[in-house]
Amino acid sequence: MIEPRHVLVIGGGVAGLVAALDCARVGIRVTVVEKAERAGGSVATETVAGIRVDTGAESFATRQGTVRKLVDGLGLSDSVVRPAAGGAWVRLPSGVSAPLPKAGLLGIPSNPLADDVRRVIGWRGALRAYLDRIRPVLTIGLEHNLGELVSKRMGAAVLNSLVAPVTRGVYSADPYDLDVTRAAPGLNKALTTAGSLSGAVAMLRSAAPAGSNVEGLRGGMYTLVEAMLDELRRREATIVLGSGVAQLRRLTDEERSESADGATASWRAVLDDDQIVDADYVIVATPEEAALTLLAPLSDDLSNEEPLETPTVELATLVLDAPELDAKPRGTGVLVAEATPGQRASGPRVTAKALTHSTAKWQWLADEATSGHPHRHVVRLSYGRLGSANPSLDLGDDALRALAVSDAAEILGVPLEDSQVLGFTRTRWVGTLPGAAIGQRERAERLRTSVLAIGELDVTGGWLSGTGLASVVPDALAASARIRSAVAASYLADGVVIDPHTRTGMNDTSPDANPS
Repeated sequence: MIEPRHVLVIGGGVAGLVAALDCARVGIRVTVVEKAERAGGSVATETVAGIRVDTGAESFATRQGTVRKLVDGLGLSDSVVRPAAGGAWVRLPSGVSAPLPKAGLLGIPSNPLADDVRRVIGWRGALRAYLDRIRPVLTIGLEHNLGELVSKRMGAAVLNSLVAPVTRGVYSADPYDLDVTRAAPGLNKALTTAGSLSGAVAMLRSAAPAGSNVEGLRGGMYTLVEAMLDELRRREATIVLGSGVAQLRRLTDEERSESADGATASWRAVLDDDQIVDADYVIVATPEEAALTLLAPLSDDLSNEEPLETPTVELATLVLDAPELDAKPRGTGVLVAEATPGQRASGPRVTAKALTHSTAKWQWLADEATSGHPHRHVVRLSYGRLGSANPSLDLGDDALRALAVSDAAEILGVPLEDSQVLGFTRTRWVGTLPGAAIGQRERAERLRTSVLAIGELDVTGGWLSGTGLASVVPDALAASARIRSAVAASYLADGVVIDPHTRTGMNDTSPDANPS
């Protein structure tokens, strides 16, 4: 009998867990090493005032169905939920708030003269935006910069009051930082057909499938992480938490012969606690800075690469006893439009870039929060974006809590007092550049090519794929597929077939050998 190949996954965020599980399911021996004390990365949870709440990703985009397939494969189909239909609002620098227009794409309206559009940008802004329909047609859709496209075709009101709040909320980035082809796939092609930006948006909207474009999980998104960990353990994967990889290097021929993992081992990882893990293949699934630190000594092409500046985002979660919020005064949440340079904000100052009224958005959470407490609500405020200093980072817990209460009151349009706060927590995330950022996709492809050239090693993570589970999960599956292919090729070369149920292999040179 021959031991199965061993894959070391460095990083226990969602990307690492997905890649590890995909390998373990075909009988490959897997070890996951995560520096933090808990797995999951940006999918996280905490218990605040007795309520378990998401303190990271709270939902997943339904595009391509990749995340839903993962969810279903973990037996979580019955836990899938959709957000309430109330929809989000936008708060303007004047202090006025209104529902976001329904028929749009990244805030770009398909009908600039619609009532819900005029309610946000007024008649003057709407008429300026309508010029898009009568200006010279866009005969070839080759637009790159989202901010420039919107400003040129529809004007400042649409850009600043509709599009910028959406991109800052979704991507933590300004429209001018985003590539049209990445942020709005298909828009350039539709521009060529429709000849106008609003017409192109209408085309894409009409072709989009019906239903919500996001889903969540009853009990919170961390149930996804827990389900992956449970299955990995059932499949006898080794999961090491609280110790990162200090060094990664290839084994010498002498070390290979002495390796506890067998003569096939190619890699040695030295952990922070001096534990040694030898493996045949490695998948690096850490954040960018940690990944480049490990990989730079292995590749001349990567030796001079520096991690890019990324936004540091902070979430402030409040559990409130607030009858004023029972009526869901601002739908499921609010995006905040910032005053532009030279523009005077006539309304009270708001520091947060967005607020989610979580108990208005997710019925399962509302049911839990109000069990025995009829006026209990969960709200989550977000601070920080790319290219702008995050003022929350310099605040102590008490100061951030006070700021969050003040911002929530202004955004939601109701009086709120500190005495109504039943629980508070803050969560800081060092984010990644969105895959839609200008030049990011090209850079990611270049770096990945350099990593793959090292051999017997792969890389994945949000810093390459872009933010969001709908981007991270397929990228991780692609990385694990490449490693699985390499494992299969090595078994074929050795005339070995492995049984995924027993995780053991045997020599088999017959023509019917079927390696996994």
